[in-house]
Amino acid sequence: MPPPLMVQFRGGESGPWRIERILPVIGESLPPAARLAMLEGAATPAGAARWTLRASTGNMRYTERREADSLVARQAGLSRPEARRAALIPIRKSEAWWALAQDERRAILEEQSRHIAIGMEYLPAIARRLHHGRELGEPFDFLTWFEFAPEHEAAFEEMLLRLRASAEWGFVEREVDVRLIREG
Repeated sequence: MPPPLMVQFRGGESGPWRIERILPVIGESLPPAARLAMLEGAATPAGAARWTLRASTGNMRYTERREADSLVARQAGLSRPEARRAALIPIRKSEAWWALAQDERRAILEEQSRHIAIGMEYLPAIARRLHHGRELGEPFDFLTWFEFAPEHEAAFEEMLLRLRASAEWGFVEREVDVRLIREG
């Protein structure tokens, strides 16, 4: 497994992704911004930002070995030329979620909600990368980045509806849906 990668998502006036919309799903939204830049590692930000979300990649916390192997085998890479649509979905879960033991969270996430199984149904068309912000003291516990081709947008919407209808989402206290289009 590669070492954790620090990532910044900066909403402002520059970046390769045009922000199509920012919708609060649960709780407070993010301030409006025109463009989004995703900076990895020690990349230096250019220009002012309306907001910056920081997180890091890390180990797959709730996956079992067979699931992790299947995800790696089926997952498409990011930055594919045809993937001109993206979504950044920051989520913060409740203290009740974090008070549960890891095995209890796993039971809700997969045995009850089928989070991993649902996501796998949409691979490789919808690429994703999970970032962890809780341990960094950031306002969101998770920043999930999705990329997909325009023809897979309906499948992405379907996947979100299924996940948001699950028992796991009862523990979400803040979620913002940022939709993006890569131009050029």
